[in-house]
Amino acid sequence: MVIVDNLVNSSKQMLRQLLAIDSKNPPILELLDITNTKDLEKLFQQHDDLSGVIHFAALKSVNQSIQKPLKYYHNNIIGLIELLKVVEARSLPLIFSSSCTVYGQSDVLPITENQPFKPSYSPYGFTKQMGEQIIKDTTSTNEQFKAMSLRYFNPIGAHDSALIGQWPINEPENLVPYITQVAIGKRKELKIFGDQYDTPDGSCVRDYIHVMDLAEAHLLGLEYLWSSKSNYYVFNVGLGEGVSVKRLVKRFEEVTKISINHRITNPREGDVPIAYAEASKIQTQLGWIPKYSIDEALLSAWKWEQYLDSSGLSIDST
Repeated sequence: MVIVDNLVNSSKQMLRQLLAIDSKNPPILELLDITNTKDLEKLFQQHDDLSGVIHFAALKSVNQSIQKPLKYYHNNIIGLIELLKVVEARSLPLIFSSSCTVYGQSDVLPITENQPFKPSYSPYGFTKQMGEQIIKDTTSTNEQFKAMSLRYFNPIGAHDSALIGQWPINEPENLVPYITQVAIGKRKELKIFGDQYDTPDGSCVRDYIHVMDLAEAHLLGLEYLWSSKSNYYVFNVGLGEGVSVKRLVKRFEEVTKISINHRITNPREGDVPIAYAEASKIQTQLGWIPKYSIDEALLSAWKWEQYLDSSGLSIDST
């Protein structure tokens, strides 16, 4: 396995964590930026035995994309185009990390894959909408090139070993790592962005899925592309259960027995009120069945936070 990263949101330390989990199959880390065409071409020349590509190399903060749109369009769109030039020429199957953000606020709940895109609330959302269209158009011109867009809902949790998990460099943009940092004492309180939405308790509703179930969806997706007849596929990846922000905080408190200090603040620009998946398509076609509950995902995230606190790991480790 070859990992390509420019470490803008990560650290070489994570490679050591991966080796601690599985030392028999060490991954190769290649440090480069996928917007650099020459470096990408050289990479694929050096690793000419690859059987598929999973593309995660996108910036993903909705809020940051509103503040820095050009940064997001450059990395997420230019990076995708440069990668497609290389993988399409080699007819390597591609899994694209997409997002439920493409739907905007859907008129239909739960959200099926055939729901039309709505104007995005953020540049990040637009990059995912445009990314899917670019990939679809590319597959239509080359019958040997196959691709799949996986529309993630809200991944949470950590590896079962608690040796690798979500590790924000700065202030967390996602709910669960913020909760765990409050629980461990790194932050004083959790801010809940709005409680006046048209939802059961006024806070946003999301579909939370364990990251290990999400990882399994990618492996099944690649296997499917290797033997598929069509060129392009789209699947939702979610549990199909809508859980409010307030309820998720409560569930964390219940499974960990830790009280989370929190307060309600202003709604955050770019947030949709409700989004949860209709996920029967991926279960039927790929045979993907989620193995983990939301409570198990929350506990794994908490164990990872505790490991980070006790291990003394630093994101700046080299």
